[in-house]
Amino acid sequence: MTDLFDLTGKVALITGGTQGIGLAIGLLLGKAGAIVCVNGRNNEKLQICKDVFKAHDLDIFTLKFDVTDESDVDKGVSMIEKSAGPVDILVNNAGIIKRIPIIDMAIADFKNIIDVDLVAPLVVSKRVVRKMIEKRSGKIINMCSMMSVYGRNTVSAYASAKGGLKLLTQNMTCEWAKYNIQINGIGPGYIATSLTAPLREKGHPFNDLVMSRTPAGRWGEPEDVANAALFLASKASDFINGHILYVDGGILANFGYVKGENEV
Repeated sequence: MTDLFDLTGKVALITGGTQGIGLAIGLLLGKAGAIVCVNGRNNEKLQICKDVFKAHDLDIFTLKFDVTDESDVDKGVSMIEKSAGPVDILVNNAGIIKRIPIIDMAIADFKNIIDVDLVAPLVVSKRVVRKMIEKRSGKIINMCSMMSVYGRNTVSAYASAKGGLKLLTQNMTCEWAKYNIQINGIGPGYIATSLTAPLREKGHPFNDLVMSRTPAGRWGEPEDVANAALFLASKASDFINGHILYVDGGILANFGYVKGENEV
């Protein structure tokens, strides 16, 4: 059974993996035996990430490159290939969000979010997939969202990008599954990270919304998402392709749920 989730010797690249969900994914894949490579753009965050891995007695290879720049991505992936080997597992985790009403959003801001959240996964995937095709083996995990399927106020660019990423995941599957490459997505629900800390304060309207509308009755943890990533990175998912795995405590299954009202 443990062999199903054994990633010993596999080279895993997690973009934007210095904190939060990306960091949790990197740690879990590392504990499963993977050679973990983490991309970021901030030297301080990359160093903190190294320190966290060291505290867990895990090795890590960190790289600073811009995931939206084809030339920079090529240089970064080439470094990985020379130092650790071809990428076996790619987690397209890097992303940004700007909460601005559509009428007030500058087109430049909209394009920036599309570039990071939608175009960058294509740029990085195109660079690593050629080696996967040669080996007839590989895993690509795109970090989608609940907003891959519905919208919310002030997140038009983010939702547009994540909706596009869902379909890009399925189109990658149509073209690359025949090479024994599994391409899937993860759609995190509302996750307890440093970025959501202000929203999770008791009495905050958004915290009340999440707690009342999520059937599981709690915010998710980064480790909940990491567990899904381990599954999609492992042999256990070898016949799963083009799927978006929502890790949301059931909120998409029943967004009309209100804790207490629907309980018998």
